[in-house]
Amino acid sequence: MSVNIQLEWTPNPSTLKYVVDRRLVSSGAVNLTSKEAAAEKSPLASKLMEIHGVTAVMVGSNFVTVTKGEEGEWDELNDAVMATLDEHLGAGLPAVNEEAVAAAREAAGASGSVEARIQEILDAEIRPAVAMDGGDITLDRFEDGIVYLHMRGACSGCPSSTATLKMGIEGRLREAVPEVTEVVSV
Repeated sequence: MSVNIQLEWTPNPSTLKYVVDRRLVSSGAVNLTSKEAAAEKSPLASKLMEIHGVTAVMVGSNFVTVTKGEEGEWDELNDAVMATLDEHLGAGLPAVNEEAVAAAREAAGASGSVEARIQEILDAEIRPAVAMDGGDITLDRFEDGIVYLHMRGACSGCPSSTATLKMGIEGRLREAVPEVTEVVSV
């Protein structure tokens, strides 16, 4: 089965986004920063993490973002990533282990009504916009007026992520959820 893969640059120079012509995960995104987590949650990410220089992989609805470390050079990494994506997805293999991902989401699920409202805004407005740049933002928790968010994929370490967080996300959440006083990255 042939796979159409399009490479997109992200605002983060250490991260590239690979858009594919198929659905990879049923909802949200799966961010993996260790080989152990990748082995448990994503056979595709597990293979990508074996490429020398790859330090993180995020699998989104129809894209994969790959983050390189200090040792990686995009000229070499890109060829290996493209070949791995083509081989794995072309064989019809799953990108993620949906059961492991669902269990992790359930364990980390939002419990309070304020958290539910925050999560709704993140899912409906913010995450789709951030995904266009190859990133993802997930809710860690809400405590004492402070929203703690995880910046993932291209957002992690991106030079403009602080401005996006403070000027965009914090402003929108404070407008929609009066209990929110601040947004911080964890």
